[in-house]
Amino acid sequence: MMMDPRLLLLLLRIALLLPSSIASCSPHSCQLLDPCSTADDCASGLYCGNCPASGKTQPSCTRGQATLPTSIVKGLPYNRYAWLVTHNSFSIVNEPSSTGVQRVTFYNQEDTVTNQLRNGVRGLMLDMYDFQDDIWLCHSLQGQCYNFTAFEPAINTLREVEAFLTENPSEIVTIFIEDYVHAPKGLTKLFTNAGLAKYWYPVSEMPTNGRDWPSVTDMVAKNRRLIVFTSVASKEADEGIAYQWRHILENEPGDPGIVPGSCPNRKESQPLNSRYASLFLQNYFPTIPFENEACKEHSVGLAEMVDACYKAAGNIMPNFIAVNFYMRSDGGGVFDIQDRMNGLLCGCNTVTACQAGAPKGACKNTGSSNRTPTINGGTFSGYVQLSGSALKFQFYDLLVINLLSALLMLVFSL
Repeated sequence: MMMDPRLLLLLLRIALLLPSSIASCSPHSCQLLDPCSTADDCASGLYCGNCPASGKTQPSCTRGQATLPTSIVKGLPYNRYAWLVTHNSFSIVNEPSSTGVQRVTFYNQEDTVTNQLRNGVRGLMLDMYDFQDDIWLCHSLQGQCYNFTAFEPAINTLREVEAFLTENPSEIVTIFIEDYVHAPKGLTKLFTNAGLAKYWYPVSEMPTNGRDWPSVTDMVAKNRRLIVFTSVASKEADEGIAYQWRHILENEPGDPGIVPGSCPNRKESQPLNSRYASLFLQNYFPTIPFENEACKEHSVGLAEMVDACYKAAGNIMPNFIAVNFYMRSDGGGVFDIQDRMNGLLCGCNTVTACQAGAPKGACKNTGSSNRTPTINGGTFSGYVQLSGSALKFQFYDLLVINLLSALLMLVFSL
């Protein structure tokens, strides 16, 4: 039986509409940048996403986890490594209201603090306020927390940190507190009640004048695996909590911190090239966070800004890089940048090329850039279908495939 040429032409036209995003690999085997339709297509450590802001509308497998540098280059001082930090780690999209009032505020992240830690984040920025006779995580207006800007009691998030440190006895976490807590010994009681006192790194033993920190091996052996900084200077003496700008150099946050070719120091911080402190925090996020723009920010300008801040600090690599929506990119994003920053530890372009015990500069061939990164100590369990990504393609694929099937059945029934 001859097929009606008009039906054949229609079938061909529909076939041409099928997006190239349909994965050609078996489930859980698509590698970095391979086309995908759902999260299940991608290998471990990857998720299925896209980046329309960079002109990439078809989804592909994108990095969702960091390579932990201490698993490759071991035993160096804590301040030699570059760690990934989430800005406003608690400000999570779709986080239910804990006050019963609709929240009106900006959001900065997309998955839980537990997932952030599992995915290799090792620094958390938390804004803490007195609220409802407790200490809450909150966005603020003039230092005051309101029920429409509050997220949750801070102890909930700190208990997530405690659970992670307990489950991962070789990991170190740093917390940066934007501190609006006035309750006497409020933070001391909070961290004690969260079960974190046993991991506390004492401020009395923090190095000064730019000297090296202890090795990560020593910190783990002594179980001093939680480092906490506050934005209130008096709490260093009152509560034994390190004042951030006595121990850290920092560039300007918000829009001033993302001006190409510029890396001015934050006004509270000493000059970046002063060698005043041995830790250097680089902020890289706009003043107003735009979820759909983050993939472009992390894929286009971040590497140049890291280089600008490296030069501004007198050829010192930042130890912390703080971002919004840390998983968003058009491929490798902040995870690739962190790998390159830590590559300096062994004189290689990326830390994954470092070889244990080899002379500096003896780098192994890491092969194709489309490889899946080696992940140690984390399984991705956050949002894998980010808004505006592969979900609509999955629906579109199924719709077209079903239409094709129906037309074929019609043709062969004639």
